Amino acid sequence: MSNTVEPKASTVEANDSSGKKRRFRVTRRGFLIGLGATGGGLALGVALGRKPFYKFMAGMLNSGDAPGGLPAEPLAWFEISPDNQVTVYVPKVEMGQGIHTAIGQIAAEELDVTWESIQVVQGDTEIGPEDSFGTGGSGSVKGAFEPGRMAAATLRTMISLKGAEKLGVGADQVETFEGTVRLISNPAEALTYGEVVQGVTEWPEVDEDQITLKPSSEFKFIGQSLHRVDLESKIRGDATYGYDVRREGMLYGTVAHPPTIEGKMISADAGDAESKPGVVKVVIDVDKGFAGVVAKTRQQAQVGISALNIEWDQGKLWNQDEIDALMDTSDGAGTIVQRDGSGQSAVGDSPTISADYATPFAIHAHLEAQAAMVDVKSDGTVDVFSSTQMPNSVRSAVAEAIGIDEENIRVTPTYLGGGFGRKLGTGATPEAAILSQATGKPVHVGWTRPQDMRDGFFRPPTRSSLTAKLENGKIVALNHNHSSGEVAFPFFPPFLRQVFGTDFGSWRGAFNIYGKIENRQLATHLAPLPVKTGWWRALGLLANVFATESFMDEMAHLAGADPLQFRLDHLADDEFGLRMKAVLEAVAEQADYGAELPEGHALGVACSVDVDTVVAMVAEVSVDDAGVITVHRVVQAIDPGLVINPDGAAAQAQGNIVMGLSSTLIEEMTVTNGVVRPRNFDGYPLITIDRIPDIQLTFLESDGKPRGMGEPPIGPVAAAVGNGVFLATGGRLRQIPMTPERVLAAIG
Repeated sequence: MSNTVEPKASTVEANDSSGKKRRFRVTRRGFLIGLGATGGGLALGVALGRKPFYKFMAGMLNSGDAPGGLPAEPLAWFEISPDNQVTVYVPKVEMGQGIHTAIGQIAAEELDVTWESIQVVQGDTEIGPEDSFGTGGSGSVKGAFEPGRMAAATLRTMISLKGAEKLGVGADQVETFEGTVRLISNPAEALTYGEVVQGVTEWPEVDEDQITLKPSSEFKFIGQSLHRVDLESKIRGDATYGYDVRREGMLYGTVAHPPTIEGKMISADAGDAESKPGVVKVVIDVDKGFAGVVAKTRQQAQVGISALNIEWDQGKLWNQDEIDALMDTSDGAGTIVQRDGSGQSAVGDSPTISADYATPFAIHAHLEAQAAMVDVKSDGTVDVFSSTQMPNSVRSAVAEAIGIDEENIRVTPTYLGGGFGRKLGTGATPEAAILSQATGKPVHVGWTRPQDMRDGFFRPPTRSSLTAKLENGKIVALNHNHSSGEVAFPFFPPFLRQVFGTDFGSWRGAFNIYGKIENRQLATHLAPLPVKTGWWRALGLLANVFATESFMDEMAHLAGADPLQFRLDHLADDEFGLRMKAVLEAVAEQADYGAELPEGHALGVACSVDVDTVVAMVAEVSVDDAGVITVHRVVQAIDPGLVINPDGAAAQAQGNIVMGLSSTLIEEMTVTNGVVRPRNFDGYPLITIDRIPDIQLTFLESDGKPRGMGEPPIGPVAAAVGNGVFLATGGRLRQIPMTPERVLAAIG
């Protein structure tokens, strides 16, 4: 067999940043090889076929894991330029979570280059890997880790072999070191990677047994708190977010949105809009329910939109109590998604304990509203710059909106000023595309805050009814009837509803994790809500763990047991149970659980699992005479597997805790007369810095595989606070947010 790569008929084309085409050959191992953007370097990607993808999907759904891998087409792309700079094209979008830094660390580790030589670049729908899942579900690092390492190690091996050839020695006489291939016997005699790749037209094909991944003992970058690659540009104000995109000749657009949740456009005309200063064009399509204005400034477009004559059918004017009535937790209402032993029948008609829990609608409250710039050009191609977590979905939405083939549309994600699942939708981008096509100019659409808070989708409300039977201080049976609005289904093709059976996003976190409970059942009901609901950070995790872990606490107190020990006693002695026990014991030690506390203070404990990351939390709380909860201290122990960047992981945990506390103590969205309330931050306050507790974190590592960190730490927040309030006051809170009025009512 030849050790060189033979040209194959199968090729892939990509455009570099200058628009030039690059052509890639596919090797027998599925690697894509071609010239770099400069024409003098090397580019490498990895292809994954359909069978591995199907296997990946099956495993993901079986484990309840989140989509986060990089399936189909190239999994990882690297380019090495003649000046020895390494470009890593990252398909995952940077929205503050530090993912560009973490993936850069993975690449630098196996490439054996210096950190200074790495340049991380946001991929788009033409450059870099195609990522059909988008950025979400805490799966970015987990999905990129193994294929990214393997691709980098393969590239390093190929360069090492070619470097040995150029140095005129055998492959066993060289080694790689900090971006060079050097003689083992004389390290001074070396070639940089940039020198190795120049002029090479045929590369050695590498067999798997030739590729060696670094042992963790030799890691230089993985496990280190390196400075974030996006830090400098954000400090200087150079970073480009969706709202910042500008292009020569660009206009601004805005689009009329229905005034109610069921509003439909009946008729529309330009009215006085065309005579308003700066207005360039009015675009109306009543059949599609579309009415927009393009102007020279955003403010002029907003004035123009208010001058349109639009008649709306407001639909049913829903109120919150009517929506609440759609949530059904009665026996037999839901689909069984977990059952061990005799399930519900083991509890019987005379449970030892029962309780109902409720959580409300919640708004994502990201700082940057929906924003995009679209340029529909005269040559039939389209440039899109969008604040999005899912560029592929945006491309499809734009194609549908303006009738242009997807292959002619290039979507570049910008930095995101927060996402939390909301920017997995398409937002303002199709609107900008329609307006750009109508004017022949690039058009920027940036939603106002009221538009963003009212016209998107929301975290659905949940209801949980739990019953259990206890004997001799142990749980012998537990039944959980759960109801929620949609979370994942709105973003999937309709046929997948039949494939999945239930909306896995809605019951995320509701699974009972205590393996020593022999009889347990979870049935989930999907409520037909009139309000659009969908992804929110960790999907249903915060809400559902609030119910399950608060009820666990109720059972512990009924049994006269310590809440921490009660949990430990009900965990199985399997791998998962041992991991959860480890974080519970670690958090107890870190929190000094059981020690004397200031008068009126108490410690609440809770734990959860998400994307195979296990988390335990202790919250130290007190309640004043007005019913205001103060969270003095939060201690979390987390086992996310291998931590790529400790500072980044800590920041994710801290952000989850703060967001979870805000939702637990303050945030609530309601519907009144068909309108979402509130419309801005004055009526939807977020937690402020004076209420942020001292946060202490402990990371445990059960093995060398990374799990997710973007969402799991939010899981136990509400339950731990509520459990602490019960110990401090004797009042059990079964509804969030835990407002002073609800606290005083619970205390009695």
